[in-house]
Formats: sequence, structure tokens, C-alpha cells
Amino acid sequence: MKTHVKALVVGGGAVGTGIAYHLAKAGWDTMLIERDELTSGSTWHAAGLLPLFNMSYATTHIHKYSVDFYKSLEAETGLNAGFSVCGNLRMAQTDARMDEYMLYSSVAETAGVYHEFLTPAQIKDRWPLVRTDDLKGALFHPQDGYINPADVTQAMAKGARQHGATIERKIQVDGYQWTGSEWIVSCTRMVEKGGNLVPSDDKFEIRAEHVVTATGNHAQRTARLLGIKIPAIPVEHQYIVTEPDPALQKWRAAGNPEHPVLRDADAKWYVREERGGWILGPYERNAPARFLYDVPESFRADLFQLDLERIEEEYMSMIHRIPTSEEVGLKDDFNGPICYTPDGNPLVGPAPGLRNMWLAEGFSFGITAAGGTGYYLAQLMTQGEAEIDMASLDPKRYGAWMTTEYAARKNEECYEHVFILHHPDEEREACRPLRTAPAYDRQIALGAQMGQVNGWERPNYYGPLDAPADFDHNSRSFRRGAWWQYAEAEAKAVRETCGIIDASAFTKHLVRGPGATAFLDHFTCNKLPKVGRINLTYALTEAGTTRTEYTIVRLKDDEYYLISAGAWTDYDADYLKKAIEDFRAEGGDYVDCHDITTQWGVYALAGPNARAILNEIVKDANPDTVLSNKRFPWLSYRDIELGMCPVRAIRVAYTGELGWELHYPVEFGRYLWDLLMKAGEKHGLKPVGARAQNWLRMEKSYRAFGTELGRDATPAEAGLDRFIDLSKEFRGKQAMLDTGIRAKCVTLLIDGPSDTDPWGKEALLKDGEKVGRLTSGGWSVAFGKQIGMGYVPPELAEVGTKLKVKIQLKEWDAVVTEDSPYDPTNAVIRKDG
Repeated sequence: MKTHVKALVVGGGAVGTGIAYHLAKAGWDTMLIERDELTSGSTWHAAGLLPLFNMSYATTHIHKYSVDFYKSLEAETGLNAGFSVCGNLRMAQTDARMDEYMLYSSVAETAGVYHEFLTPAQIKDRWPLVRTDDLKGALFHPQDGYINPADVTQAMAKGARQHGATIERKIQVDGYQWTGSEWIVSCTRMVEKGGNLVPSDDKFEIRAEHVVTATGNHAQRTARLLGIKIPAIPVEHQYIVTEPDPALQKWRAAGNPEHPVLRDADAKWYVREERGGWILGPYERNAPARFLYDVPESFRADLFQLDLERIEEEYMSMIHRIPTSEEVGLKDDFNGPICYTPDGNPLVGPAPGLRNMWLAEGFSFGITAAGGTGYYLAQLMTQGEAEIDMASLDPKRYGAWMTTEYAARKNEECYEHVFILHHPDEEREACRPLRTAPAYDRQIALGAQMGQVNGWERPNYYGPLDAPADFDHNSRSFRRGAWWQYAEAEAKAVRETCGIIDASAFTKHLVRGPGATAFLDHFTCNKLPKVGRINLTYALTEAGTTRTEYTIVRLKDDEYYLISAGAWTDYDADYLKKAIEDFRAEGGDYVDCHDITTQWGVYALAGPNARAILNEIVKDANPDTVLSNKRFPWLSYRDIELGMCPVRAIRVAYTGELGWELHYPVEFGRYLWDLLMKAGEKHGLKPVGARAQNWLRMEKSYRAFGTELGRDATPAEAGLDRFIDLSKEFRGKQAMLDTGIRAKCVTLLIDGPSDTDPWGKEALLKDGEKVGRLTSGGWSVAFGKQIGMGYVPPELAEVGTKLKVKIQLKEWDAVVTEDSPYDPTNAVIRKDG
């Protein structure tokens, strides 16, 4: 057996073998080890469904690759993967569900996923066993279906061997040690004893430059061995198999095709044919998380006891949808562990704090994702970046604040929500409130309706305190929700008087030391600011794409305050600290870096009256001029006092209005909120939530990380030339230049439907052909119409170019507008006083 490889994959389920296949195909010397037999984890009892449907752009690409890849395996390996391309029919009982499918249609179109819409009559005509009288319609994917999990895993394993990979079974990993250049993986040979799998005395080491963990239900053990947190915890998933249905047998005997995988999303189940009968897989309430800390040694290819009472409602609804199933008995049942994460997306990418350690954990749809995960993760590992932005799946999107209890409860909620309507404005309630800023109670008292980002509660909008009893703040919609009118009023207040936004969730890092300036100068692409000034800048990947957006405040010659997106605290921290390690290893001076996110709160004050409000309370010998352009110019910072609160004030506003970000020591948060609200009473100060802020930043064409900015586009492609200093050397510079301009970020004004705004998932069309996609969308109070940002080919990025945006299956006029259509000269934001 080999004892030294380029890449070691730990875990022999579908995901692990998919990764081993693609790493070996990429030319890396690869070994896969499995503690039991291939497919002995969740793979063996998976239903094998291959749904292309997904609201995530990255996950849709992963699923699409898998579906296409599996169809090619037999030709390559000679093994039939058991792919039944019967299609996938997603039925809708409500108009809201059809709205969901229409939004998904745009996501699918941007990713090149073929789909059709069917009427109830068309469904009944094709599949007469299906009851359709209470359906609104359906979304149909004719190109997917289901596959045999064991067969596809073995086919990928054979393909991996054909490309040079080694696969070893009955090997358990007991420890990982990083030497600075490779991993030493401590292993034990496992043996059968009394029907159990137990460790033998045969212990040995495998050395690997890179390690990938794809350990499925054993993710918590993996986390302990690595000394990190992995929020992948299994939840029970039940499905039942019926006896043969005579009506179905008759249908097939007459030469009719196999039914597609049927999904009655509003009834929370999937059904497919199985040897003349049916398989029912429900996603019911109260399915418990299992193996919160470890998988018992005795648990192998085992199952839990079935709980039929828990799925009675879903079972009865299957009989309603397929009436002939009422007379058939139950043939078999399965209740096994399926891993979940709090948001339902897997954890794919570099492990936090570790070098050359890669995670591929938390797959609730592992069979669907296995091939695509292997493909894109192999790109990340062998090329530095994937061709799509994988940040939304990065393991570091969950911070060190996350606990086992949090992950378990959120994973249970995620399981329950598989078929619950996925509104773009949805906010799930489990484990909330958890992380709260100081003025949380004050904001709730003012009608704040909270969302959460990275565990932080933050106002989405402020609803009416005198709302009627039947007003539902929790109502969601794929059109304009109940919140829309209040967000519009907040956006108008920022443009007309003044708004206050709690931005305490911002990520904040302090970087200082004798090497800080040299490090940051190479780490970011813009000029560094002078002392007392700020700059917007970007850290690039080695591929030249955008890794992180920073506002850098220079406090002293060798001390910098870095502000970045609140959703990405650990993601940014990990990249910063590893980059500093590289800088020091290359001979750079000492650099100190601290995550101080929870030490500083932030209130953003923005609007024409912002200066007047601060003048009410600022303490200075000459209060009328302390906030003037001469003493406090745009893009500068000052340490000031607001009453009894010391404040690091930054003259910048994400809304594009006259304004300041007021960074305060967190313990002063309630005091400062009360002070500002009182001072703002006579100046029309209004509390403002994140949704209005998002609309306002689009009027200024301010790009946002995770939407316009990501690892699939360079800063130049994002249209950020003014923040790129080509006179200096910086990380990723040559790769950015070599990439050129493949697409360009633009702002569009849209004449859309009267009751719906774009969500940033829609396709952009020219002469009926897809030419790009929106990355953000919303409503513009300045222009009285919809607004969006997105990417198009460079030749279509000229101001005045007329395009179409696809919303609710219709094409709506859109025109490329100038960057920063609201106040393009920044006269408002620079206003003196």
C-alpha cells in the first residue's frame, strides 16, 4: 500500500469517490481510504434522486455537472451507473409555488438548465395516474431522474482507478498532523469481529500534501481530530417502499414510459417508481438530529426505527395525489441518517485555519452533488480557483461562535424546510435571537423586523407599531411582500431627511506592526490611504478574481482598521491570517492581526440632515465647523466625542448620501442609539433596515461582496478600475491582467411588473437569447422603477444598451445606465456645511 501521495481523500461514499475521480483525472497522485466498504455510509440507503432544481447558482452548476457526468460513466468505465432518465416533475398546488418556479426558471436559464412548464391538463394527459384537479401547474426537468447510488459510486471508483488513483478499504483515520509541508495521517486497519467493525493492532501513517475529508455522518469526529468546527450533523430521513401497484403495472405493461420523479412540494414529499410500486420520501416536521458528537462504533450500514406516525400526513397526501396507491401495502422502509448544514448547502473548500486541508462535508443531496463537487473542488485544489464562485459553499461561512446545539437545531429546521417555499426574503426562526447588537431591544420597540446574518440579528425593516391585528410581518412573497411599503418609506427618508442603520455586524480587523504597510500594500490592489483617510480596496485571489472587499482606515503609520462584509467574518479572517503567515515566511516584518468585530458596534447615519443631527451633540469649541468639509472631508476619519461616547467617525455612506459611519466601543451602544434618536427627532431621523439600504446602494452602483463581487470575476470586470493601482505590484495582479474582460458589471433601470421587483437571480436577454444575469435587484425610489446590477458581455455594457430582464416568465425592458445613476458626480455625498 502507498504511504505517500499528493492527495488523500478520506471517505468512500459517492462524494469521496467523485473527488478522487476528478483529482486523479487532473493528474494528481490520489488515494482514497474508507473505514468500512465503499457506499457504507448514507450512500447505501440514499434514494438516488438527481434534482436539477436549486435556487443557488453554484449548487445548480454542481448538480448540472453531475447529471451530465453520470451519463458518460458507462462509456468510460464499462459500468452501468443505473441512471433512469425519467425526468423530475415538481408540482404546485398554489400560485405562490408557481411564483417560486418562475423565479427558479431564471436561475436555471442562467446556468443552462433545460426545463418546461406544464399545465394540470398536460400532466394528466401524460401521467393519468396522477391527480391534478387541485394543481396550478408544474415545472418539469426531462433530463434528470434517479440513479442507483451504489452503482454510480462503483463506476466513479473504477474511473478513479483508471486515472491512477488507489482505493483502500477498512482503514480508519485516528489523527492528523501538519508538518509545514505535508500531512501525516495516523491510520488503523479495521477488521470484522462479531458483526462489528473494530480497530486492529495494525497502525501506520500515510503522508499527503493535501487531504480532503468527505466523512459524511462522521463529520463531528473529523472536526475533533482537526480541532475545528464543522456544522454537519445528520438528521433522520425516512422513506417507504410500497408493494406493486396493479394500476402502475398495467400502465407500464401497455408500453407507457416510467413516471418522472414526482415532487408535490406543497405536500412535502417526493415519489418515484420502484419495481412496479412506489417510493415515498417525506420531509416532515420533527425529524431529529442524530450523532451530534459521534457515530457509535457499532453503527455501520444500519438504520433507525421507523416512525410512521411522524409521516402520516405525508403518506395520506401521497394517496391523495396517486389514488391507486391507497390499496397497496408497505413492502419496505428506511430511516437513515442524512447530513445537513444550517443553510442546506454543503461545506466545500479549505478548512478554517489549516493548510492544504479541504472539506467536503454536510451533503443532504450527496448523490446529486457528488460528481459536480469532485469537478469543482478539484479545480480549486489544482488550479487555485474554480470556474464558478464557490464562496457560498465555503466552510468558513460559519464562524467559531457556532455550537453543536446551534448546528443540530438549525439542521433539523433545514430538513423541515426542504419543500417549504424558499422565498428570497425568507428568515428562518430556529435558534433566534442569538447574537444581538446593544440596541436590539430599542429597535424591537420601534417595530424592527429582524433578519440574521452570520448569527447577528439586524433590522430588515421597521414595521408599523399600530398595525392591525391581522397584519402578518412574517408573510413572505416572491413578489412585493408586506414589508415593501415600509422599506420604500425608509429609503425615501434617507434621500429626503436622514436614516440610521445598525451596521454592527460589519466584520472588523485591526492590522498593525512594522510590516503592516508593506503587507497590506501587496495584499490589496488600491493605494493605501494616508493617516486619517480611508480607501476602498480589494484583496484578490491568485487567479486575479475578487476575494474580499475592504474599507481600510489608516489610524497610524503602521496601524490599519479594516472593515468588510458582516456575513464573511471567519472567511476574511482566515484569508488575512494565512496571507500574513506567507508574508512573514517570505521575510516580511512582523504583522499583528486581530478580529475585533464584537468589540465595535456601528451606526450608519445618512441623509441630507446627517450633519445637522451630529451638530446637535458633537462636543467641540467650534461645533458648527467640526463636521465641515474642511475639517472633516469625505473619505476621512476622526476620533470624536458624541456626548459621553467616544466614536471613531468615518465620513462615508453605503447609501450614497451625506453621512458618517459611527464606530463605537460596543458597551456604549444603547447610550449612543438613544442620543442619536433624540437629536434626530426634529430633523426627521428614521430607523432604516437592510432592505432599503440594499436598494439605495444599487442607485449608487455600489458592488456588494457575494453578489457583484466574487471569485469568478476580477475587479476590472466588476468595473472597479478606479480602485486598482496598476503602478504597484499586488497579489493576483498579473492573473487579473491575463484574464482580461470576459464580462462587465453594469447597472440597469428596469420597467418591470407593477407588483414584483427583481431579486438578483434573473436572466438578461438580447433578442430572445440569454446574454447575462442579474446579481442584485430591487426598487429605486430615486427613479420610481426597478433597478438591478449584473454581468453582460463587454460589447453590451455601453450606457444606453437596451436589454430584457426575465421576470415571472415575461421579458421586461431594461436599459444599461451610467455607473452611479443617482448623483453620479458625488455632489450630494460631498456636500459641505
